[in-house]
This record gives sequence, C-alpha cells and structure tokens, in this order.
Amino acid sequence: MQKRFLPLTGALALAALISGPVHAQTEIQWWHSMGGALGEWVNDLAKDYNSSQTQYKIVPTFKGSYDESMTGAIAAFRAGNAPHILQVFEVGTATMMASRGAIVPVGEVMKKAGVTFNPNAYVPAVAGYYTAPNGQMLSFPFNSSTTVFHYNKDAFKAAGLNPDKPPTTWPEVALAAGALKASGHKCPFTTSWVSWTQLESFSAWHNTEFATLGNGMRGINAKLTFNSPLHVRHIENLANMAKTGLFVYKGRGNAADATFVSGECAMTTGSSALYGNIKRNAKFASGIGALPYYPDVPGAPQNTVIGGASLWVMSGKKDDEYKGVAQFFAHLSKAEEAAKSHQRTGYLPLTTASYEMTDKSGFYKQNPGTDVSVEQMIRKTTEKSRGIRLGNFVQIRTINDEELEQVWAGRKSAKQALDDAVRRGNEQLSRFAAANRGK
Repeated sequence: MQKRFLPLTGALALAALISGPVHAQTEIQWWHSMGGALGEWVNDLAKDYNSSQTQYKIVPTFKGSYDESMTGAIAAFRAGNAPHILQVFEVGTATMMASRGAIVPVGEVMKKAGVTFNPNAYVPAVAGYYTAPNGQMLSFPFNSSTTVFHYNKDAFKAAGLNPDKPPTTWPEVALAAGALKASGHKCPFTTSWVSWTQLESFSAWHNTEFATLGNGMRGINAKLTFNSPLHVRHIENLANMAKTGLFVYKGRGNAADATFVSGECAMTTGSSALYGNIKRNAKFASGIGALPYYPDVPGAPQNTVIGGASLWVMSGKKDDEYKGVAQFFAHLSKAEEAAKSHQRTGYLPLTTASYEMTDKSGFYKQNPGTDVSVEQMIRKTTEKSRGIRLGNFVQIRTINDEELEQVWAGRKSAKQALDDAVRRGNEQLSRFAAANRGK
C-alpha cells in the first residue's frame, strides 16, 4: 500500500489545529539605568518573572544614565512610543509628579488590574517619599538606597587602624585619612554623589534644613537654605582635607565608586548599593559604617535621606498591558523576591516583610554592616529629615557640583560657593514653581 504524506505546510496547519490557538505574550517595555552588576540583577529579575508565567514578557532596556533615560522617555512620550515602565532617580520625583498627563499612579494601576496592593507593606521611609500629599502612592519604590560609609579593612590594617571600627565622626575621618596617607595611600578619602552625600544627607543626618517647606515636601515654593554655618563649616573642613591630600575629589555622579572598588581610595561616602559591586569585584576586605557626623551638633545623628530610584508607569497603554505591569510589581513585592534583591545589591529592603525575612535568615550577622542602611532609614524622621523633594532638582545638583568644584580647586571659599549655589538653585526653583503653579 502506497503511503501518502501531507505537504509540509499542510502538516504544520494540522498541528496548529490540534494544539489550539497560540497566544503571543504581551510585552512590557522597561527602561532602566542599571549598568554592570546591577544591570545583571535587573535582567535576572525580568528573566525570573518571565519564566514564572506565560502571559507577559518584561523587556528591560538599558537607556544610559538616570539623566539620559529620563530625557529619552520624555521625548518618547511626546512621540507616542514611551515605555510602560520608566526607572527615575529620586531627584526626578517632583518633575514626574508634575507630569500628570504622562504617568499613571502605581496605586491606580494596581487597583484597576485587580491586584492586591497594600502601601503599608512597604518600608515607610521609602514609600512615603513616593506618596502624594493625598496619600496616593505615585511610583513603585524599586531600588532605594541611602548614603553610607565604605572603607577598606586591609588598608586600615596597614595604616595601624582598627579594621573593625570605622570612623563615626568627621574629626575621626580626618584622623583616619591622616594615618592612611602616612602609610602611603594617595587617596585616603573620596566621595561619590557630592550633593547627595555632603549636602542633602548631611543636612538630614544633622537634623538641619536643606530647603524650606519641609525640604520641598510640602509644596513647590520652597527655597534652598544649605548655606548655614554648619554647612559652611563642613565644606571648609573638606576643602582643608583636599589641600593636604586627605580628600581627593574624583568627579561627579558615582565616578568615585570605581576608585574605591579598585583599591585606589581607602574610604568613601556613597550609596549603600555599592555593596554589590564591592562584593563581586573588590580584591580586599571591606566594611560598612554609618555616615559620619559632627558630635557637637544637637540631635545628630538623625536619619539619612532616600536615594536610588523608583518605577513610574507611563500613560497611554492598554488595560491588558497595565495588568502585566501590576502583576510584575506584585511579583517584585513578594517577601522572598524582595529579600533576595536586598541581599544581592545593598539596596534597602522593599517591604517590612523582606527586612524581617533577611534578619531572621542571619544575613546581617553573617555580613556585618549590611544593616547600616536600614538602621539609618528606619529611625523616626522630622520635618527637616523626612526627605528632599524639589523641582528642577537635577539642575540644582549640577549647580552644586559646579560650585563645590570651585572649592576643591581653591578658587572659591566654602561660604561663597554655597551662597552662589543657593542663589542659583533658588532661580531654578522659582522657574519650576512658575511653570507648575495651579496644576
């Protein structure tokens, strides 16, 4: 008997009929600014979620620095092709809040998608920063960090310093820097994110005002005030350390991070999220301490302010796509998922449950210092330390970089630079207020 075979196309069609209709996954575009080890973390988050279900596919795309990705997303929104999810650093929060037509509040996204969402489950100091005055959470508090003190334990040993006792005050930092320099270190102390660490968190840590109206948390008509005697004193001290080679300025943003991880600089103030990079790439034993403070300042230390970024949901998408966004956020909020991210990166735990899970697991005891960021952020906040939320904050930070660079170069006094930074920054705040008044 002669066998008859279906043509290939016919066989494929028959197979399709037998197996039933194939539904394409709904893609959710996620623009982010995580490079290196943190970029791998973001890709793994998407991969894990994608493998956990078949309906949605998270597509993470690196879009450059926080500044670049935010600028690119604004342009994409105007062109009608914005991503579903945009990672925005904390200084862009006021700008995103003012862009009401461009974003959908995360609380609204979760509610419409029918996904359980309890804002009280998130760490209060983190969630509160991304919550509007009416109590509505506007963005998803994805990768929140705070400023901490990183130090090279091996360098401390070589300099005759106690590797298990980091300096806790600024006078102690100067003394440690002197010992490190004497032992041959050419970069005893540096810092990344100068405005964030040395002005913004410095202010909150000392319960000192950075700007009026609760540092901008209570309205858009705030004015900068970080040219107080305490601020001038601190920048003068850093300037004197720079003159004697105890403090070495390594550039804007997080440029100094690489110099610490490589071992070039022995101490740095920067993001708690540097932990992941240090753990993976540093060839020395390292430690984490709290942000230094001046012991003669009443109320210090208070608490540090939030850094890092949150995830904003862009408007103009389909209901099914928003459902995918909501389910992805719910996945990231699971205690076990949030705990893994916290332990891997050094970012603050997303939820109270993930913090408790990490604590019970013994992670903090096994990795001393990894709880410093949490301890600094869960203290009771005040009007002066709750956080800083200002319009045109990106431009204000650039101004602060410019003015402080004049100090490190010896071209301006600390007082003149801070006075000029406040004046120029207040011009930016006035422009923002004028553009957004009545919205």
